[in-house]
Amino acid sequence: MHETPPPTPPGPSTPAAGPPSAAPAPSAAQAEPLAHGLKQRHLTMLGLGGVIGAGLFVGSGAGIAVAGPAIVVSYLIAGALAMLVMRMLGELSAAMPASGSFSVHAERALGRWAGFSVGWLYWFLLVVVLAVEATAAAQIAHGWVPAVEPWAWVLLFMVVFTVANLTAVKNFGEFEFWFASLKVGAIVVFLVLGGLAVFGLLPDTDPVGMTNLTGRGGFLPNGWSGVVSGVLTVVFAFGGLEVVTIAAAETDDPARAVGRAVRSAVVRILFFYVGSMLVIVTVLPWTAQQAGLSPYVKVLDAIGVPSAGQIMNIVVFVALLSALNANLYGSSRMVFSLAERGEAPRGLLKVSGGGAGGSSGKAGGVPRRAVLASVVFGFVSVLLNLLWPNTVFLYMLNSVGAVLLFVWALIAASQLRLRARLEREAPEALSLRMWCFPYLTWLTLAGLLGVLVLMLTDDAARPQVLWSAGATALVLLVAAGREWRARRAGAEGSGGT
Repeated sequence: MHETPPPTPPGPSTPAAGPPSAAPAPSAAQAEPLAHGLKQRHLTMLGLGGVIGAGLFVGSGAGIAVAGPAIVVSYLIAGALAMLVMRMLGELSAAMPASGSFSVHAERALGRWAGFSVGWLYWFLLVVVLAVEATAAAQIAHGWVPAVEPWAWVLLFMVVFTVANLTAVKNFGEFEFWFASLKVGAIVVFLVLGGLAVFGLLPDTDPVGMTNLTGRGGFLPNGWSGVVSGVLTVVFAFGGLEVVTIAAAETDDPARAVGRAVRSAVVRILFFYVGSMLVIVTVLPWTAQQAGLSPYVKVLDAIGVPSAGQIMNIVVFVALLSALNANLYGSSRMVFSLAERGEAPRGLLKVSGGGAGGSSGKAGGVPRRAVLASVVFGFVSVLLNLLWPNTVFLYMLNSVGAVLLFVWALIAASQLRLRARLEREAPEALSLRMWCFPYLTWLTLAGLLGVLVLMLTDDAARPQVLWSAGATALVLLVAAGREWRARRAGAEGSGGT
């Protein structure tokens, strides 16, 4: 395997938080040796399918159980929050595309400590969640083929997606394109069938009307506290959109690609999430739902779709594999970007040869060592999940439970600083702009803080916040130590001259 090292990254004492110049950041093609094998269709479907996963198909039952029909409002609030964060991230990624995405932006806006911290925290989040997805997919496959043990399925999935990510970035793109197409198609079919059932247009069905929205305690059976609990339950289902901006750096025109992907994804995802929730609570009473069971299966069973459970099992299975593939890709690019900036071992910088930066689709420009580093820790996480799911792995899972909110908050803080610099020094780079800047950015930060405070008051969510805060504090401590050593080395170097 021929590997070509990229240009030398900035050393530990290199300033990283300076303001962008007239050209805020070089294009991905100039700055990084990664191949440009992703096409616009890949990025668009990644944006659409990246957050349509098991959290929606199965986890939404828990939200309905606590909020009732008002889960629609919970999804609107959580979706609006995610949409605002994505708009901010899209603005920065279109102006300054990089495989490290928000980690690079945080470094330029707030300093090396911020880029280091958010990059490693996000990497840790992805490789831990990867274990959950691999294990859940293996359990479904084991139900279909009981002769094959779950650990063997996990091994198969990890090997397949490792190979796919090692060969060429277009393989990742093709996997995600078809995975996302199936998920989006399943949601569309569900919305059509559910809509027909609501109006009594399916065989053996009568119009439902508003009975299930207004009966059994009304639209707000548990009051606004139920809506708030619903937000805490569903907000994390929107995690995954960030990978779109990471992947944009491996397209031929990153600025245009990320702009189109962000514009198309956020509104459609709100439509898929909120629309399907509205269908679910309209077709069936909210009291028919329960945590751990897919509300989609219950609705399909109720309207007479044969083998609804198996159909949804297939969809959830694909959703889990899709998330596994996307997380492996995102984690490898994040750690590669960290290595580029001197924040991870330099050995991870090497990429495969064969046309890096080209769009031929060959295996060139793939950060294979970064892929392997991510998958190795992924295997460790899977092993911990299989051996100690209720002890060691549970602590790891809790330690990343609220990290997504920390990442989103840093994205907003970075956008506040970089937007002002860009408007002053390179306004032509702002091809995609955040709405009502800076007011909506501040509102988003307040919303994220509000969610964290509410999680602290919730007995089930509190351990996630506390463990995640502990993990974040540890990473920040390491970042501070690196900054201190870099400044000391710089001072000694200045004194020696």
